[in-house]
Order: sequence, then structure tokens, then C-alpha cells
Amino acid sequence: MGRAGVALQPLVDRLTWLLLQGNTLHADETPVAQLEPGNDKTHKAYLWAYCSNDLEPGPRIIIFDYQGGRSGRYVQSFLENWQGHLLVDDYGSYKALFSRAESPCAELACWAHARRKFFDLYQANDSPMAFEALQRIANLYAIESEGKQLTIEARQQLRAENSLPVLDALHGWLIQTRMQTANGGASAKALDYTIKRWTSLVHYAYTGHLPIDNNPVENAIRPIAIGKKNWMFTGSKRAGQRAAAIQTLFGTAQLNNLDPAAWLKDTLTKLPAWPNSRIDELLPLTPEFIESL
Repeated sequence: MGRAGVALQPLVDRLTWLLLQGNTLHADETPVAQLEPGNDKTHKAYLWAYCSNDLEPGPRIIIFDYQGGRSGRYVQSFLENWQGHLLVDDYGSYKALFSRAESPCAELACWAHARRKFFDLYQANDSPMAFEALQRIANLYAIESEGKQLTIEARQQLRAENSLPVLDALHGWLIQTRMQTANGGASAKALDYTIKRWTSLVHYAYTGHLPIDNNPVENAIRPIAIGKKNWMFTGSKRAGQRAAAIQTLFGTAQLNNLDPAAWLKDTLTKLPAWPNSRIDELLPLTPEFIESL
């Protein structure tokens, strides 16, 4: 398994390079247990995930980056000098990317996370306020569903005509409702989460190519989050990195509607005699995109 991981690493490196050519990325992370050397204890490592933007032309790619923690330095190291819009949740490790005035990264916030605050509140106590918020947010997603198959230009026009008025009305309602809500409770926290992140939440609606939420990367990472229930830990940092490489290739194959097992069998058969100059032909991407490289 280790040798296979080493042999496949050039494909992962090439996919990483291609991913970072995009102007918009999704990012998320999930904890994994890693066995400590010399004893039977484990500590918490993290599998960071970076995903391409479905609304922009280009390849569909998911990259998994295995690291020993959740510090912001890991995402800064991965992105290095990358410039563009990064869609993330409210986790603090991402904040350093956006805190400097000259930062090349612009923050996009996730409407699915904002919605979840109100959904949990409604589930807990049937809050009428939370129900109203959910209905208003549902209108935004209905517009996105209508524009899913449109061109970037047509989607931008649709959002300008439909999403921006809904957002303006929602913002006014949030502010007015917050003024009437006592501090410290779950209702205030749900309202504050959305109000404080408003600029990052509405930025997508002024464009035709920026996504409304972080669901693409969360969907790509979900099989790993669920799969952790069926395995105990990674045996070492190196083993975690090898697993991340395999997960990158399988996840990208699935995003491009390829059978991961069939792709792997074909690739491992060809790889020993395959010239480096033709490495792109082995990538788990659509034939149309590979021909464009």
C-alpha cells in the first residue's frame, strides 16, 4: 500500500497544481485519530479538504491534505500565494488568511451554516422567528436552483434581479428582529452569526460564478467522516498522508463520474511504464478536460 501511494503521488501533485489554478475554492477539515509511536494511545490529527468550484469552468477536483493539527498554518502552507475567493465556515484558523488588508484571499461565508443555526433553533423549540428565517433562506436556494444550469452571465443577472432584493429584505428583518431579541439566548446567537458575517454571505449574489454555500466540499468529505466509524486510526503521519493521496484520487474520480476501482486498476497497470510527460492522461478527470491540457 505504501509503494502504491508513492507511485500515485505525482498524480496527486498534478491535481493539486490544477486545483490552485482556480479562482474560487471550498475548504473544510475533519478530525482523524492517529496512533502515537511507541504506545497504544492516539491523538487528534486532521484531514483538510480543498474542493474546486462547480460554478466555474474547469476540472472537478477534491484534494485531501493530512496534517497533525487544526492550526491556521496548515491552510496557509497549502494555499501559499494562491489568490481568489475561499469559501469556509466560521472556524478561526481561516481568519488569518483574511485579516490583512493586502491578503490575496477574499472570504466567502456559507449560507448552509447560517441556515443550520436557525434550523437547530426551530428543532429545539419550534421558534417562529427561526421558521421565518428558514423560509427566507429557502427563497435564496430556490433562486439558485433556478439558475443552476444557466451561464455565468445569465446567473449573475438572475441573482441581481431576484437574490439581491431577497437579501436586502432579509437583512432588514434580521436587524429589526435582533433589536427585539434579548442578549445571551440561542435566538440572539443565531441572529448574530448571520448579521456579523453578512458581507461575506451576500458577496456571491453580486456575481454569477461564486457559490452560495460550502456544501460541495462537505459532501466530498462526508464519506470519510462516516467511514471513520469503521476504522480505528491512522498508524502514523506517513500512513495518513498516503491515505489522503488515495482519498484524493478516489474522491476526484467520483466527482468526475468515474468508477474509482476501475480507474485505479487501469492506472496501476499502466503506471510502471508510463512516461512522465504524459502524466495528465492518467488523471481521474473527464476525457474532455484531459484533452484540453
